[in-house]
Amino acid sequence: MTSSKSDSSTDRIFANPLASIPDFRFDESVVSVFPDMIRRSVPGYEAIINMIGELAGRYAQANSTCYDLGSSLGAATLAMRHGLRAEGCRIVSVDNSQAMLDRAATILQQDGGNLPVELRCEDIADTPIENASVVVLNFTLQFVPVERRAALIEKIYQGLLPGGVLILSEKVSFSDPQHQALMIELHHNFKRANGYSELEISQKRSALEKVLLPETLATHQQRCKQAGFASVDVWFQCFNFASMLAIK
Repeated sequence: MTSSKSDSSTDRIFANPLASIPDFRFDESVVSVFPDMIRRSVPGYEAIINMIGELAGRYAQANSTCYDLGSSLGAATLAMRHGLRAEGCRIVSVDNSQAMLDRAATILQQDGGNLPVELRCEDIADTPIENASVVVLNFTLQFVPVERRAALIEKIYQGLLPGGVLILSEKVSFSDPQHQALMIELHHNFKRANGYSELEISQKRSALEKVLLPETLATHQQRCKQAGFASVDVWFQCFNFASMLAIK
């Protein structure tokens, strides 16, 4: 195969048989193909990103901070940057992958927006949430150990201003086995339609099974309610991918 920009940005990480499949990591190999990977793997991802900008524009408060936790290449950050209308806002984007942040910095430099963005390489569990009006966890919580999720949601709630929001997007599971099987099948059909082979689907699933731990919508909603959020409702869902809006 001849190399080209198109080839190098196409996700083929799991295209060849692997003798052993390591746990999935957001390393340099993923960074280079991440936009293609996410587009072909997550139904509705582009719509979610666009609406994050709309929701941020609606709920951001003047002179507050908006957080993108688990920001990867900064898609949600850019959506907020161009959607925010309140005066004096700033964005803090946090990821624990330096490779992701390095690429995000380049993307942000090429972007025409002028809203200040601070990039931080750290565990989101260590990020202080202060004077926040919008916090985004866009397919991030699913990678946090289950036993640490409640503390993170509680910290976010405590750092939000009254009327502030958490936008929580997740791959979800279902308590009914038949519905769970159907949603998995439909998701796999989505990936097949986007050019992934059976080998790629199988190997990636194996790589993710110990690091991406989905929960039911009810579990997410209960956790947010226990943290203190006044309402937690689903605003988007396609198969086993959903996004919720939690309002303080």
